[in-house]
Amino acid sequence: MDLNKLLEKSVHSSFWLWITNRILWWKIPFNAPHAIRISALDTNSITMTLPFRRRNKNHINSMHACALATTCEYVTGLQLARCLNADQYRLILREIKMEYTWQAKMDVTVKFQFSSKDAEEQILNVLQTETSVVKTMQADVKNLKDELVCRGFITWQIKKWENVRTKL
Repeated sequence: MDLNKLLEKSVHSSFWLWITNRILWWKIPFNAPHAIRISALDTNSITMTLPFRRRNKNHINSMHACALATTCEYVTGLQLARCLNADQYRLILREIKMEYTWQAKMDVTVKFQFSSKDAEEQILNVLQTETSVVKTMQADVKNLKDELVCRGFITWQIKKWENVRTKL
């Protein structure tokens, strides 16, 4: 099933949201042990939840920094893929920069907002004259008390598949 169709069904149905999370855990097995899940969707945003559980904790019993960074990467990449046609554009992670402000000792959420209009203005229009676009996305991670835990700056390189070179 097409990712965009699956996500569109999930906007209005908790059943399809549950199915979507299971499919994503299966298709992206690296994220499955973290149990990162889409908790809310609308047309222009995705909210993901990272549960406070043993596999996501560090040695001082708070959320592991890498689990937080992975969640930021996941939410921004998924929303970008949703706004762009993955058959035409390749997304590749270029850089992750994190600013940690507070220990996470409970579930956290990351809401990332980026619309198809934003994608057209900031990415697709540029790709008409350039071979690639480098775009940094900001994702704020908040705990259940709505306190900022950290901020992720995720840099993506986007280019048309026809411009992708896999050999030097």
